[in-house]
Amino acid sequence: MEITFIVTTKYGYGDSYIRGKDSTIIIATNIPIKTQRSPKPLWLKAAWVFTSLLMLGCAEHSESNASENIPVFSYKTIQAYPHDQNAFTQGLLFKDGYLYESTGLKGHSTVRRVNLEDGKVLKAAGLEPTLYGEGLAAFGDDLILLTWKAETGFVLNRADLSPKYTFQYKGDGWGLASSSDSLFMSDGSSFIRVLDPQTLQELSRFQVTERGEPIDKLNELEWVNGELYANIWKSDKIAKINPISGDITGWIDLTGLFKDRNPKFQGEDVLNGIAFDETGRRLFVTGKLWPYVYEIEITTPL
Repeated sequence: MEITFIVTTKYGYGDSYIRGKDSTIIIATNIPIKTQRSPKPLWLKAAWVFTSLLMLGCAEHSESNASENIPVFSYKTIQAYPHDQNAFTQGLLFKDGYLYESTGLKGHSTVRRVNLEDGKVLKAAGLEPTLYGEGLAAFGDDLILLTWKAETGFVLNRADLSPKYTFQYKGDGWGLASSSDSLFMSDGSSFIRVLDPQTLQELSRFQVTERGEPIDKLNELEWVNGELYANIWKSDKIAKINPISGDITGWIDLTGLFKDRNPKFQGEDVLNGIAFDETGRRLFVTGKLWPYVYEIEITTPL
C-alpha cells in the first residue's frame, strides 16, 4: 500500500478515539397576530364550523394517503466484499473501478483508494491530526473532502490524492455527493446545501421533509438515478430524496444487513457509506468500523 500524507501522522486505532456527534435542534415557532373583527352572524359561524370540519376531514384523509404513498423498500444482498474494520467510514464513492473512501476521527482521518474485490487500500492520504475527516465526493478529476468542525474542505487530485487547495464553509461538514453539475452537502440538520462545483460556494439550500415534517441527522449522501440517497445518523434506513422539493420519496430499510455490532464501539459502528456504480448500475453500502462493503439490490416495497 502506498501512503501519501498531507500532514504526516501516525496511524493507530483505539476505543478512546471513538467520538459521537452532538447536534442541537433549534425550533422557531411563528405566532400569528390577532386582530379585532366585527361579530359574524350565527348562520355564518355555523357554516364556517361545518366547512372547517369538512376541510379537516379531507386533510386527515389526504395525510393518510400521503403516508401510504411513501414506500419502504427492502433489499437483497448480492455480495459482501472485505472492508478495513479499522476504517471509521465517513464518505464513500465508486469511480473508474475503485472505491474511494474518507475516514474520520482526529489523528486517523484519511482519504483512500480501495480495491473493491479484496478491500486492499491501494493509496491513502492522511489529514493533519487536528482535523476530523467527513464527506467525500468526486467531480471531474478531483475529490472534494469535508471536515467536521474546522469549516475547511480540501480539493485533492484524484489520480494521486495530492492536495490542490482548500475552501471554507460555515458550520459542520457531514456528507457530500455530486451530480453532473452540482455538489450536495449535509451538516447534520434537515437541510442540504447546493454548492457550485467550480467555486465551492453555496448556491442554495433546501429542507428535507416527510409529509411536511423535517428529517434531520442527514449524513452521508450519494446521487443515484436523479435522486439523493442519505444515511440518517444512527439509523438503519436510507432516505430517498427529491433534490428539487426536498420531499422524501421512499425509504430503504437495511435492518439486519450487518448484525454483529461490536459492544466496545458503544453504538458508533453504524450504517454509513453509500456508493453507486453508474456504469455497472450497482449499489454499495457499508458502515463505520464494518468488516464488509455490501453490494445490495433494492427490492419491492414492504
